[in-house]
Amino acid sequence: MNFETILAQAAPAQGNPWQSWVMIGLIFVVFYFFMIRPQQKRQKEHKKLIDAIKKGDEIVTAGGIHGKIVSLGDNDITIDIDGRGTKMTIDRSSVSRVKGEEKK
Repeated sequence: MNFETILAQAAPAQGNPWQSWVMIGLIFVVFYFFMIRPQQKRQKEHKKLIDAIKKGDEIVTAGGIHGKIVSLGDNDITIDIDGRGTKMTIDRSSVSRVKGEEKK
């Protein structure tokens, strides 16, 4: 049997080429709304949280450290972690949440 004959027999029926592009487009749209959009929303909310913190707020860091803000810099925050003067300087972006302002 000839090799070309075998290939011709095994070739699947070709559908509409636009159907493939439509499916790829739909997959991208679903990916955008289920993956990319929610992440952008979370980043925007975190940016608002970081911009709104002020001296005296009680916060929780991404590492789970609880403390009260003593001073604010452009990119860092100094927190009192035990109420007895133990201070720690952390990066602003490591603030996970502000106590008392949890979602209701």
